[in-house]
Amino acid sequence: MSTTTLNYQTAPGHQVLAAAGKTTLRPGGRSATEQLLNWANLQPEQTVLELAASFGESAIAIARQFGVRVVGIEKNPDSVAKARANIEAAGLSDRIEIVEGDIFKLDAIDRQFDCIFAEAILTMQSQPGKEKMARLLQAKLKPGGQLLSHEMLARGDEKQLHKTLAQVIRVSSQPLSQKRWRSLWETVGLQIKNLDTGALEMLTLPQLIRDEGLGRTIRIARNILANSQLRNRVFQMRRTFLEHHDDLGYIVLQVIRSE
Repeated sequence: MSTTTLNYQTAPGHQVLAAAGKTTLRPGGRSATEQLLNWANLQPEQTVLELAASFGESAIAIARQFGVRVVGIEKNPDSVAKARANIEAAGLSDRIEIVEGDIFKLDAIDRQFDCIFAEAILTMQSQPGKEKMARLLQAKLKPGGQLLSHEMLARGDEKQLHKTLAQVIRVSSQPLSQKRWRSLWETVGLQIKNLDTGALEMLTLPQLIRDEGLGRTIRIARNILANSQLRNRVFQMRRTFLEHHDDLGYIVLQVIRSE
């Protein structure tokens, strides 16, 4: 595993939050993910593709809860190694496979899936990247299959929000309006079955406690207070999210490929 020290001034926002101890890094938190899974109604032995599987926590939770078979794709070699170790420790190596690879090179996975799980993936892509990814994902769905999407939502001026987020998160972050997220999927022939939106509250105290639990929230607070550079970055992100409370949110969609 890598032991490289994280540069808190330049690192992407999700890496900074993870370094603070945060485990739920999706814009709508655990409740939004649970909403997607409730819609999905996954059945035992169905197949699921998870994009950017990270350390395998989501894949493990889904396989355990629903008895499905999961393929996760993850680009970072250290994350792949940790995910495989976590899966083995969970006793789920027969149900979960982690593929080291790029989400834009899905041809390396020579099968289609009943469900594709994509959280906080497309927000980070340019508009051409979003359109390319939408086509790739449509092709990986079985007829009648479903895609579960959880992304950041723009409720204000998109261009200004993109600029502000890039400065604060240190990576390209390009959320779309509800209308444009819908259009992205409909343009590639997928049908919107369910959609919900909500506020971006991932760095508010109530949301932290809901997502992480009280004990972990206290540990996160201690980590932040103990490191001035970490504290400055987290507080900068929190201020920006609060200042743009009416302009930013999250969106979850269940989209279906027709039979």
